[in-house]
Amino acid sequence: MKLISLLLLTTSLLFSTIKLPNSFHANFTQTITNPKGKVIKYRGKVKFSDKKVFKWSYTKPTKKEVCTNGVDVIVVDHDLEQVSSYYIQKGINISKILKNAKLHTKNIYVAQYEKKKYTIQIIKKKLQSIAYFDNLDNKVQIVFQKMRYTKGKLSNKSMKCNYPKSYDMIRG
Repeated sequence: MKLISLLLLTTSLLFSTIKLPNSFHANFTQTITNPKGKVIKYRGKVKFSDKKVFKWSYTKPTKKEVCTNGVDVIVVDHDLEQVSSYYIQKGINISKILKNAKLHTKNIYVAQYEKKKYTIQIIKKKLQSIAYFDNLDNKVQIVFQKMRYTKGKLSNKSMKCNYPKSYDMIRG
């Protein structure tokens, strides 16, 4: 569910006063710190296209893909050979979060929404990082590297999660 929150958070960034392009791709590091201080780091690549289409390709510590069109989410866990499909019933309304985002310092924006605080960092007019606490009080920080903004939509084929037909399918 952390991945779904992450996707919804990033999807709505496009509807704020923070200017983002029609599409982008970047490397990312996602650090999750639980309330007891235990840290897990994920690494991979992210692609965004057409206001709400995302593909997160995790490479470390496990191989996983997460794809969404803003309505459905598909999670492919290659290590478990399993595909999970979810319909997003109630997500975080990031559009409202970002409408409330206020410039805090030179390149840091802070938004408050439904008793949660979101911190967004922009460097050289490009998204650098997002930090927030999830519903389990884990601190989540996503740092983007090699951010490349592009014009137009990315190909539909490049935004799909691919997996063998032999993987187990779970519908949620």
